[in-house]
Amino acid sequence: MATNHLLEIKQHGQSIWMDNLTRDMIQSGELKNLVENQGISGITSNPAIFEKAIADNAMYDADIEAGVRAGLPTYKIYESLVFADIRNACDILRPVYEASNTLDGYVSIEVPPTIAHDTQATINEARRYFQEIGRENVMIKIPGTEAGLPAVEQVISEGINVNITLLFSVESYINTAWAYIRGLEKRVAQGQDISKISSVASFFLSRIDSNVDAKIDEKLKRGVDDINLEARLRSVKGKVAIANAKIAYQEYNKIIESDRWQALAAKGANVQRLLWASTSTKDPDYSDVMYVDELIGPDTVNTLPPATIKACADHCDVADRVETDVEQAYQLIESLKDPDIDIDINTVMDELLIEGIDKFVKPFESLMNSLENKVKLLSPV
Repeated sequence: MATNHLLEIKQHGQSIWMDNLTRDMIQSGELKNLVENQGISGITSNPAIFEKAIADNAMYDADIEAGVRAGLPTYKIYESLVFADIRNACDILRPVYEASNTLDGYVSIEVPPTIAHDTQATINEARRYFQEIGRENVMIKIPGTEAGLPAVEQVISEGINVNITLLFSVESYINTAWAYIRGLEKRVAQGQDISKISSVASFFLSRIDSNVDAKIDEKLKRGVDDINLEARLRSVKGKVAIANAKIAYQEYNKIIESDRWQALAAKGANVQRLLWASTSTKDPDYSDVMYVDELIGPDTVNTLPPATIKACADHCDVADRVETDVEQAYQLIESLKDPDIDIDINTVMDELLIEGIDKFVKPFESLMNSLENKVKLLSPV
């Protein structure tokens, strides 16, 4: 029988979560099978995933109709559909949550992306989502924006599990880690238990390479006289995201060695794991599992879309690599400053955060429009 490399990865201290959720996956038993037999130990979702799941799926029509009959506004109908799917997924993953002593078995749901820059609205919605979904193993996704991090700190202090999403720069990851720590410290100061709170920091990968590669292609298109310079530019392509992630992991190591973290660990705190996100390879010239193979290592999560799950189960090359070639990773990121390459990594990260929020806002608004149209069709005349 062929080796399922997803199960092999687990032996290296990395959890594999799936970046997808649909009602047919829940009802057909596919999700249960993935969890029980394929090594999937968590789920991440986002507005783009729910748009695909709901927009053209008749499976949701009866519930939409029930919402219409109950006189619910469109956004409440949306929540009734999504919350039901999240609860059912949480129930399927509950045995993993218990068997792993609350390390895994989480299902992530994002607060509305339209409030990414509003701290108080984010806090309010995170509280409401957590309470209304009513499952210990739900994780609320909050974007790692300037407004998002104070919200993370507050809701962690209230005992809500948080997945901080849309992290691109190493600095944004560090800020996220300390927001988690401050939230735990606040909870300790209130005399509350911190041993049941969990958090992941979702660090995005392929979008970084897509952005940097496009900038390099533009330079090559304009023409490069020196053959050595052309080779240098080409050597950077497809390398920046993994190098950036390896540097973030080094920062993770520093943080968990700090006195402040050790004091929390002594009180039962769970580490905030780095979660590798945006892991489907966008360039067909690259390995379809390169964002898995290169970042396997302890205390990490990798969330994969279904196609990457299949590819990885089939041909991932499993070995601890998150701490290999670290010096080269620092050198590569530093080399972007060279006048010959001249790519400002901070500009890249800023562009990606703006784009990232937009990539969640647009499908969210599109889904609301689709639902609005369905509501009109299903409303009694």
